[in-house]
Amino acid sequence: MTITRIFHGAITPEDIARDLTAYFNRGNYQVQRFGQGDNLAVQIATRQSRSAGGHTALTANIQKVADGISVALGNQVWFGLAASLGMTALSALRNPLSILGRLDDLAQDVESAQLAENVWQVIESTAQKQGTGVMLSERLARTVCPYCLTANVIAADRCVACGAPLGEVQPRTCGHCGFVVRMGETTCPNCHQAL
Repeated sequence: MTITRIFHGAITPEDIARDLTAYFNRGNYQVQRFGQGDNLAVQIATRQSRSAGGHTALTANIQKVADGISVALGNQVWFGLAASLGMTALSALRNPLSILGRLDDLAQDVESAQLAENVWQVIESTAQKQGTGVMLSERLARTVCPYCLTANVIAADRCVACGAPLGEVQPRTCGHCGFVVRMGETTCPNCHQAL
């Protein structure tokens, strides 16, 4: 399942791609970047010449959207990682002391199993450094009166032009992924989390 989050504010796909590359292009991981400008993909994978652990890979697709960026993480490749963990388990069943010889493999496999979580941490850290997040940005934080179409400041209870109530039209975002949701929705249509 692809997970998508939207970060509102002054942030570019390049900001995210640069920080992902700087963080993961080391040790047993390698990073490849594809695309340019407003559409970038960053693939993080274990090196072919890695010293320990099984193979895994994950791709982050980063796109410019109105007033921010959208980041979608694809499904992580697990086959090589699962095979390495299986080999460790089998060798431990045959000879419990053999696990000592597979400690490096085990440590790398545990790190690789947390790859998606670590990618999100880098992305959220970058967004925070840029002063952005999953909350509505200042530019989008306006309420339009459904009666006279006048823009009002966010959280205004009545329209400044006609005095109509604005409680039903206040914009909001999902606290989990940043997707702009409609009033009355109880589940985010993007990440399916309860609002």
